[in-house]
Amino acid sequence: MSRHVVVGAGAPGRAVALLLAEQGVPVRQITRSGNGPEHPLIERVAADVRDAERLIALTADADVLINCAIPAYDRWAAEVPAFAAALLAAAERGGARYVMLGNLYGYGHVHGPMTEDLPMAPVSVKGRVRAQMWLDALAAHDAGRVRVTEIRAAAFLGPGAVSTFTLGIAPQVLAGETATYPGRLDVAHCWADVGDVARTLVAAARSDRSWGHAWHVPAVANLSAGALAERYAKVNGAPAPRLERLDRGALAELAVGAPVYGEFVEMLYATEQPHVLDSTVTELALGVRPTGLDEVLVATARGLAG
Repeated sequence: MSRHVVVGAGAPGRAVALLLAEQGVPVRQITRSGNGPEHPLIERVAADVRDAERLIALTADADVLINCAIPAYDRWAAEVPAFAAALLAAAERGGARYVMLGNLYGYGHVHGPMTEDLPMAPVSVKGRVRAQMWLDALAAHDAGRVRVTEIRAAAFLGPGAVSTFTLGIAPQVLAGETATYPGRLDVAHCWADVGDVARTLVAAARSDRSWGHAWHVPAVANLSAGALAERYAKVNGAPAPRLERLDRGALAELAVGAPVYGEFVEMLYATEQPHVLDSTVTELALGVRPTGLDEVLVATARGLAG
């Protein structure tokens, strides 16, 4: 079985590495720290992805390169260009098929469900960074230098997931504390399970139809943060949630002590207006389906409990 290189050991990176290894696929997992899940078929390597030559050497024997990493949220503008260029160079030089994990930022303002054929129309700095990462890779694909596809996911749920829900709502609801959310609590938003993310990435890597196109991880729900919190509390036997909205002013105040909060301000358009995902095309083409919402919410709570 050909080797797959997985970059990143956050929840999606860990999930995809384990999924591949459990299917008998040798995996080399690259992170700055060398962390990752333990499995006989997973080789964990510490490396800085921005070091293009080092990355090229580590992917030289790979059939597939799957990137699940991204620099820290408050350093995207400064660090993503070199990071993205190194990954693309590694795929081009080594001939690996390149599967990118992306998000929905590049779509900008969307009125109605987001579908896989929408053009890039970013309205934020982070959206422009994400869009350019994909457009550069797509240009290389169209020029015949590499085969590339991007899998776009909504906000994460599931064990180890990092998102506005898992940071500001999930642990607080379990503890009976006031939960916070940067945006409106009453508008529909899309949510993705990290296990479904991994299955979609692997499906895309194995499909002849995926290359040169972007795909959507099927959402486990298109629900408001308030409704999701209520469902989360119910299925996990927690008290009814007490929720507080973080608006622009509240985020600015929090950013004085923790600058990362300031990064959410430009993204409020995505949480103050409906943000609904359609994955019909992906489900038909790649044969993936979303995990049941209650199952994901229970797993999310178990993950927080350790």
